Amino acid sequence: MATASLVLSDDSTLSKCDLALLRLERMFALISGISVFMLMVLAVVSVSGRNLFGRPLPGYVDWIEQAMPLIAFMGVSYVMREGGHIRMDIVVGKLRGRLLYIIELITTLCVLFLMVLLVWGSWEHFDRSFDFAAPMWSRDSSMDIALPIWPAKLMAPLAFGVLCLRLCLQVWAYGSAMMTGKAIAVPLIADAATQARMEADQLEGQD
Repeated sequence: MATASLVLSDDSTLSKCDLALLRLERMFALISGISVFMLMVLAVVSVSGRNLFGRPLPGYVDWIEQAMPLIAFMGVSYVMREGGHIRMDIVVGKLRGRLLYIIELITTLCVLFLMVLLVWGSWEHFDRSFDFAAPMWSRDSSMDIALPIWPAKLMAPLAFGVLCLRLCLQVWAYGSAMMTGKAIAVPLIADAATQARMEADQLEGQD
């Protein structure tokens, strides 16, 4: 399904920080997309090798395991910025004005607290794997072709760290919206008609 952003921008410092972070988030999302494409290429090579030469790609499962964090985590902050994560809007969707911003601020703070814990936990998991004195700087490796696992483990705290920056920015934005009544740099809730119109505008001319 096509999606369209409902994030407003202006000339404020908040908006400039939002757009600066967005560039990083888009780069991470691009890396995630390239990873999906490369897995498709590896699948074609592996299947072709097995069917044509009786020899699949060595370590195919190992490469899939290495790519999973790139696919699963690298785009999470970008989707948060665009308001694309699954959420329950039954109640929040009926709120307006400062009450909405208060509720959004509270829930964003809760998510930020959880993500800080996840950054800490995932970094500890990476730290147990990484060792400058070990071969390929890794204390563990994949089972088939012995790929070092620490690069994959590093992706989680890296992606979650960027998400924490996004959440901090949204806390700032909702706090500012409570004072000014105008929400900048956060995804706005749109009704079904508005979403349909935005998707139609986005797809116009692509036929």
